[in-house]
Amino acid sequence: MPTEIMLSAEASASYRATPAQVWALVGQFGSLAWHPAVASTVLAPDLQRTVTTRDGAVLVEALLAFDDAARSLRYRIIDSPLPVVGYVSTLSVAADNGGARVSWRSEFQRKPGLALSDAEVCAPVVGIYRAGLDGLRVALGEAAG
Repeated sequence: MPTEIMLSAEASASYRATPAQVWALVGQFGSLAWHPAVASTVLAPDLQRTVTTRDGAVLVEALLAFDDAARSLRYRIIDSPLPVVGYVSTLSVAADNGGARVSWRSEFQRKPGLALSDAEVCAPVVGIYRAGLDGLRVALGEAAG
């Protein structure tokens, strides 16, 4: 049986806010209120969250690791409309030139049976990250004027 190729996606952005201020928003696994595509997030007692997007898509994700001191969390997608399987992502916040830098990265495989290029599989994931990082900028009051 052939092994599927692991793909990856990544986006990052720097902010003027302190790492603690940024982590106060992104470190809440049960809330994605800072992401403009997200309509609601419901956190279950088993640390699974159901994310509903503004266009009605539903993603179910499970928290795998949370390190408040290192400002990092890792989660996996259980179910989603994305063209990926085996998705595991890390969202982290670090100090950066007097402000903060957020890195959002993941590894995953293409859903079986899809006739999509690697770029077509990765593009929606990167788009989610970029939209989220832009939304975080707005939530922090740092929107470009």
